[in-house]
Amino acid sequence: MSPAKKQIKEISDLPYYKEEYGAQLKAMGIQNLEELLDALNDEKQYKVIVDELKGVGEKKADHWIEVIEEALAEGAESAPAPEPEAKVEEKKEPEADVIVEVPTPGEVVEKGEYVAERKPELTPEKRDALAKREEIASRRPHFKRGEWFRFKRLGVSWHKPRGIHNKMRRHYGYRPPMVSIGYRGPKEVRGYHSSGFQEVMVHNPSQLEKVDAKTQAVRVGGGVGYKKRLAIEKRADELGIRVLNRTG
Repeated sequence: MSPAKKQIKEISDLPYYKEEYGAQLKAMGIQNLEELLDALNDEKQYKVIVDELKGVGEKKADHWIEVIEEALAEGAESAPAPEPEAKVEEKKEPEADVIVEVPTPGEVVEKGEYVAERKPELTPEKRDALAKREEIASRRPHFKRGEWFRFKRLGVSWHKPRGIHNKMRRHYGYRPPMVSIGYRGPKEVRGYHSSGFQEVMVHNPSQLEKVDAKTQAVRVGGGVGYKKRLAIEKRADELGIRVLNRTG
């Protein structure tokens, strides 16, 4: 039998809700389900909620939208006829003690579902720089080797043109763009992972002791064996460090 469905009347009734979310949502001016639904439907506020609430990813936020819309629809239908609704509640009283367990970050809830991984603690300046880097990357052209369209044997992989008469090297307008410094992203977040963490390469568990879990994430070296990789992941979980290339 499937577990009883929990009625959603307040924000604290949402699945996977944590007490720490209350203060964070109030700081954003959100105090009830209607205000939270409006914020999640707004693109900018949606991104702020996903970034600020630990453990809340895009899948969980989308699930909250579905749950809130369903709860508000049920409330609107039951408002004009309160008496039948009271009878239904009396029948469901024995099933009202359903406990919704809040999973820890990275813990698998059901097969095919997951909770968002740990997120870094970023200053407002770095958060803005990451957003700017994403914007720059979206309009950065794909650099191809000169004459790639003329000689198939050359391929498209980038090679710097060096000929003294090369039109691409001399930046002629009718030639494809060439790699240059103007296409780079902000220096503050250069080399950062897309999640906002600084990447640190590790090859054994002892190297994890020097990693700052708040701002850094680790990537296990490609030459590390399976047994040692599992030991690194186990120790990283104990220290609360995110592993970017986990085995599973």
